[in-house]
Amino acid sequence: MSVLNMTATELSKAYSEQSTSPLEVTNQVLSHAAKLEPDLNAFRVIDTETAITQAKRSEARWQKGVPSGPLDGIPISIKDIVAVKGHACLSGSKTNDPDLVLEQDCPSVARLRESGAILFGLTHTPEFGWKGITDSPQNGYTRNPWNTKHSPGGSSGGAAAAVASGSGPLALGTDGGGSVRIPSSYCGLYGIKPTFGRVPHTPNESPYATLVSNGPLSRSVQDAALMLNVMAQPDARDWYAAADQKLDFTKGINGGIEGMKIAYSPTLGGANPSSEVREIIDNAVDKFRDLGANVTLVDDIFPPLRPLFEDYWKAGFGYILKQIPRRKWADLDPGFLALAEQGLSVSLGSYYAAHSERVRLGGKMGQFFTQYDLLLTPTMPSTSPLAETVYHTEDYDRWDDATPYTVPFNLTGHPAASIPAGRSASGLPIGLQIVGARYDEPTILKASRAFEAAMPFDTALKDLIERMEDR
Repeated sequence: MSVLNMTATELSKAYSEQSTSPLEVTNQVLSHAAKLEPDLNAFRVIDTETAITQAKRSEARWQKGVPSGPLDGIPISIKDIVAVKGHACLSGSKTNDPDLVLEQDCPSVARLRESGAILFGLTHTPEFGWKGITDSPQNGYTRNPWNTKHSPGGSSGGAAAAVASGSGPLALGTDGGGSVRIPSSYCGLYGIKPTFGRVPHTPNESPYATLVSNGPLSRSVQDAALMLNVMAQPDARDWYAAADQKLDFTKGINGGIEGMKIAYSPTLGGANPSSEVREIIDNAVDKFRDLGANVTLVDDIFPPLRPLFEDYWKAGFGYILKQIPRRKWADLDPGFLALAEQGLSVSLGSYYAAHSERVRLGGKMGQFFTQYDLLLTPTMPSTSPLAETVYHTEDYDRWDDATPYTVPFNLTGHPAASIPAGRSASGLPIGLQIVGARYDEPTILKASRAFEAAMPFDTALKDLIERMEDR
C-alpha cells in the first residue's frame, strides 16, 4: 500500500515497526501535494523546509522508541484562517498583510506541534471563511478531487481537497456554519465539529467566535478521535474553553449502538433535500436500524432559521468590514462585500433579538437530547456545486442550498459530524450528519465507527488517491 493511502493510525503503527519513516512519508506527501496543485489549488503554502526539519526530528524520536504520541510524524495541513507561528494568516483575503508573520500558534496548532505532527502546509479558505465553497480574490478556485469541475465545499475546502487527494491523512479545519462538515460531505471524508469550547481556538477576534469550533477532517473515525485527543487540551488564552476532562476519545469507540435512541429528521428545519440525497440517507439510516438502534422519524424540529438569523450574520460581516480600510474594499470578494455593507445598517435591537432566538434554539435542542441519544440528518441537501458557482444568489442560496442542516448546531454549540453515506450517480460523495448532546462527542464517535464498519468508505478513497498518484 502506498504511504499516501495510509491513515494516521496505520502510519503510526508502521513507524513503530520501522517499515516506513516520518521522513519518507513527509517527502512523498510534499511531492504529491505540489504535483496536484495545478489541478486542485488546495494550498496557499507548502512549507517544505520546515516540514523536512520536523520529519527528521520525529524520525529520531521513533528510532529511539520515544515518540511524542500517535500523531508524531503524521503530516497534517492547517487551514489558513488560524494562527500558525512563522507564517502570515491571510484568511483568503488580499486585505490582510502577507508580511505580518505571527509569533505564536493558536491553541489547537500548538497542541498538534507539541504532539510531533508535521505541519507541512496552509490550506485555502474563502475570504474570512464566509461561505460554503472555496474561492477568493486572494486564492482563486479550489477544486474537488472527485471531479475538478466541482467545488470541495467550504470554508475548509482546501483542507478537504488535500486529505481526499492523499496530501496528508489529516487536516485541521474550522467550523462556524458547517465549514468542516460541508467539505467532508462533498469530498467523502469524516469530519467532526466538536462542542463549542471543547477545542480552544483563541486568539480570535471574529464576531463569530462563539459559533466556531476547530475540528479534524480525516479518512477514518479513529484518526479523528486521535486528533481530538491532542487538540482538546486546555489553553489559558480561551476563556470559553471547557475544563480539562482528560478524555480519551478513542476509548469505547468500538462499543456499537445497539439500544441507542436515535431521531432521524430528513428536513430538520424546512430543508429540501434532493431525491438522490434523500434515498441515500434513508438507506444509511436503515443501516442504523440493522445495527440495533431504535430509530424514530421526526418532523421538522424547528422553523426555518433565515428569518431569525439573517441579520445576525450580516451584522457580523459588517463588523469585519469596519476593521478594513475603505481603500481596500475593492479588493474584497464582491459577495462578501455586498452582505457586509448590508450588515452595517443592522440595528443593535435586531442583533440582540437574533441572539435571544439563538438562546431559545439552544434550549430547544437541549431538551431534544433528553429524549434521544443522537440526531441523524443529511449533511447537505445536494451534491457539490460547480467550482465557479456564485454563492448566496437565487441560483445557489446560502440558507437553502448550503447550510440548512449544519448551521443550527453552530448556533446551539452541539457537536456534529459528517460521515460518507454513499455517492451520487455521477460519483460525487454524499454525507450523513450525526448530531449529539453537548459534550457528547464519544457517542457520536461510537455511532460513526459502527456505521463506518458496516459501510466502509476507505476503499473508494484509496481508489481516488491512486488515481491522483497516477496523474
